[in-house]
Amino acid sequence: MTQFTDIRAADGVARYSFEVEVAGVRVPAVVWAPEGAKGPRPLVLMGHGGSQHKKIDSLRIRAAQYAQRLGYATLAIDAPGHGDRVSREEAARNMAETGARVSGQAPADWTPERLARMAERTRQAVPEWKAALDVAQSFDFVGAEAPVGYWGVSMGTAIGVPFVAAEPRIACAVFGLAGLRPQASDMARAAAAITIPVEFVFQWDDAVASREHGLALFDAFGSTEKTMHINPGGHMGIPAFEGASWERFFLRHLGGVAQGAPRRLAEPA
Repeated sequence: MTQFTDIRAADGVARYSFEVEVAGVRVPAVVWAPEGAKGPRPLVLMGHGGSQHKKIDSLRIRAAQYAQRLGYATLAIDAPGHGDRVSREEAARNMAETGARVSGQAPADWTPERLARMAERTRQAVPEWKAALDVAQSFDFVGAEAPVGYWGVSMGTAIGVPFVAAEPRIACAVFGLAGLRPQASDMARAAAAITIPVEFVFQWDDAVASREHGLALFDAFGSTEKTMHINPGGHMGIPAFEGASWERFFLRHLGGVAQGAPRRLAEPA
């Protein structure tokens, strides 16, 4: 049985921290759920962006809202080389480098060396996500039969697309802020293997993912139900109203919670 390393609660939301071990590596993870939750409920997996971590405000706040408004549980893990898996100095250096790229102050250097590092990170992260999902579904307030969705943009898409392609438990996914580069055959195959409903959010002036590559990734998804939302602005400029669209998307495909059990809901107006 998994031992929680920390349990906290505030504003009706409980946060359970734990670890999983994959290939000899300890992977920090966290689940948010309504405080005192009993019985199964939809679970959303949230993948953080580059230089970020599993408890970053953008994920933490959204997870709390999903627990409060939808009755959902949310799972996040630290990606390889991120969060509690690196020193504070390494985290600060990664944040500075990533900030320069997403703001356009430094080029998005798609060198063979950097692409190899990204591919290795994804290779490591996919089984880690699977292991964390296994553990989360063992909790009585999540359950193994409840529907699962995925949310992740930027690096959360770079890792998320191969993960979702390899994970049949995921029923729908929100991706974005990423693209499909020429010769990225592994990413292309993974996108083509995804046939679940997809919502894809993209910034038209993104300094990291070009318009051409963003459209190519959207086109590569094998889903018959897929929607692309394009907004003006840079990598960090996703409008706040997209969050309401993500909630409607998950409600439509994962359903809601009634008396502790998942149930399908009509899409809210």
